[in-house]
Amino acid sequence: MLSTLPALIAVVGPVEPPLLAAWARHYRLLGIERFLIAFHFPDHVPDAQRHDLQAACRELGIIPTGTSTGPWHEHTNTQLRDALRHRAGPGWHVLADADEFQQYPAPLSEVIAQAEKSGKPVVGGLMLDRVAASGRLTGWRPEDGLDLAYPLGGHLTHRLLHGDPRKIVLARHDVTVSSGNHRSPGHRPDADRICAVHHFKWRSGVLDDLRRRVQHFASGTWQENTPAVRDEAGRLLAHVGRHGGVINTSDPRFAFRRVSLDRMPFSWPSEARNIFTTWRPHAHSGQD
Repeated sequence: MLSTLPALIAVVGPVEPPLLAAWARHYRLLGIERFLIAFHFPDHVPDAQRHDLQAACRELGIIPTGTSTGPWHEHTNTQLRDALRHRAGPGWHVLADADEFQQYPAPLSEVIAQAEKSGKPVVGGLMLDRVAASGRLTGWRPEDGLDLAYPLGGHLTHRLLHGDPRKIVLARHDVTVSSGNHRSPGHRPDADRICAVHHFKWRSGVLDDLRRRVQHFASGTWQENTPAVRDEAGRLLAHVGRHGGVINTSDPRFAFRRVSLDRMPFSWPSEARNIFTTWRPHAHSGQD
């Protein structure tokens, strides 16, 4: 039996320090004690911003494993993540980006014990995109918290962006995980035990990030494996362009409703199972 106290593995970009603090607090409440973080900063990020985030990380009691700068090629995240996993060593690894707050139906130790009992070396999650009630891509006040700023949760990633909403949230150390933590070749998570991955990406500044991503991937400045990531960014930009700069939260396809990090959404197990088992890569139609 491997250790039931997993290490958290994360490659972190230039997020705001309060988000990193909220993220670390969230995972510590889940029982995480060991954080292996690598920072990667694209060239446009000012030195002061890099230093502020690194200092904030240390104030949280987390010593970054490494820091790199330069183009954010599609393979960059995977290489850095796998180096962190190698350093973490035997046991289970939680895989989470800094804007992903995982929510489990049971304590983490029980989730891992159940996976081991059933012979599954991975646990799956499904993205639940969090947005402001207005659909605006706004900032947030740390004293109020993320739940208050982004109270709606829905299925934006796959129903608008046509991206893969599935995540491998927990993996045994000896299991390979694909780029973006979306799959583990040769292993299927238990579709009846899918965790919610509250995805707080849709904040102030993200539109500039998406425009930069499209520009750099299109020009070849950043290397891509396929055009999928660039296409997803383009779909979001086109959508907000059509809707006055906001996400259309009233579109029934996205199933936005009020959710919370304190409790799983109503009917989540069946909802997540249905999406997790039926999702397929999208053939681009040119529509949102």
